[in-house]
Amino acid sequence: MSNLRKSVDPIPYGRQHITDEDIQAVVDTLRSDYLTQGPRIPQFEEAFAEYIGSEYAVAVANGTAALHLCTLALGVKAGDKVITTPITFAASANCVRYCGGEVAFADIDPETYLLDIDKVRELLEAAPKGAYQGIIPVDFAGRAVDMEAFRQLADEHDLWIVEDACHAPGGYFIDSQGQQQLCGNGNFADLAIFSFHPVKHIATGEGGMITTNNKELYEKLQVLRTHGITKDSSQFQNGLEFALGQPPTANSQWPGWYMEMQTLGYNYRLTDFQAALGLSQLNRAEEGLKRRHEIAARYYEAFKNIPQITDRNHESVNSRQPTLNPHAHHLYVIEAQGRLGLYNYLREHKIYTQIHYIPCHLMPYYRKQGWKEGDLANAEAYYRGCISLPMYPALTEDEQLLVIDTTTNFY
Repeated sequence: MSNLRKSVDPIPYGRQHITDEDIQAVVDTLRSDYLTQGPRIPQFEEAFAEYIGSEYAVAVANGTAALHLCTLALGVKAGDKVITTPITFAASANCVRYCGGEVAFADIDPETYLLDIDKVRELLEAAPKGAYQGIIPVDFAGRAVDMEAFRQLADEHDLWIVEDACHAPGGYFIDSQGQQQLCGNGNFADLAIFSFHPVKHIATGEGGMITTNNKELYEKLQVLRTHGITKDSSQFQNGLEFALGQPPTANSQWPGWYMEMQTLGYNYRLTDFQAALGLSQLNRAEEGLKRRHEIAARYYEAFKNIPQITDRNHESVNSRQPTLNPHAHHLYVIEAQGRLGLYNYLREHKIYTQIHYIPCHLMPYYRKQGWKEGDLANAEAYYRGCISLPMYPALTEDEQLLVIDTTTNFY
């Protein structure tokens, strides 16, 4: 081991980076007239849509709420079947169950850890047309799914797509025309979702965003996130006399208080002070992405010749231009021999790694739905070796070198 600090503050696998500017943005909003349903929400939505390249963005309470609203807006109902990956946070699958739908897990590509499009195609071609309604691919760890290829497959089978881009703001793939396609830009998926949990690229404490280029879905989402209530008079279903509480005159207008709950919605709103923090963090998004790439490059160089470590983070298997680095590096996942020993050894040195993820199909809830070990061999093999090393912009060079030296020393 190199001669670095023997005793260090704990090094987590991920953490937020809060600056004085972030704090001031929140304080300014706390001192304003609005804590919620104020001007910071649309400002954040507009700025985020511009950053991602989508037509519309809808800010919501968290990434799980974003997924739930997507399935609601797309009309998922009891009996509908939706395909997703087992290597993701449970919410990517649970959102289908919230609506009574059925989750069909397809295996991952062992080289990218992403949902394997060939496995999805096998599922679709083995079933009658119409057996499945949608696909939820996940830009796992920050590597972009080739959404153009998934769109072509989805169109062949009349499926919608929700892109779970929680790990990948700023990540992209190269399309068949040689163009960069940012994760969540709406060019291929019907809807995409992002999370602003503290370990994500942009942090608001809790929070999420849905992006889309579909105006009809955008308008549905706006209503569904606020109890199913609309204040748009062009959409009102009750009569003006009812709204006024008296017969209207020729000059009568809809009263300022009037609103209608037209569908069953939820309170999935983001607050203004969270949006203010998100706006401030968004201003540093490119800076944070650059730092993540620097950290990833140092890890890769350190581990590429260690035979007990498989590191696929710089393999350009999902890019048509290998010289580019489209990975957003939310996580830095390696596959390690003796993973349990490494995990415990790092913890002894106050380095707190994480495992992303326990395969969803083997969670007890989904085992009760009929899934079992052996169903998805690639995902299960990946789980036995995966470990996420510390990856966040505020990770110092000394801290990263300590992670590298401690990992190397273990082997």
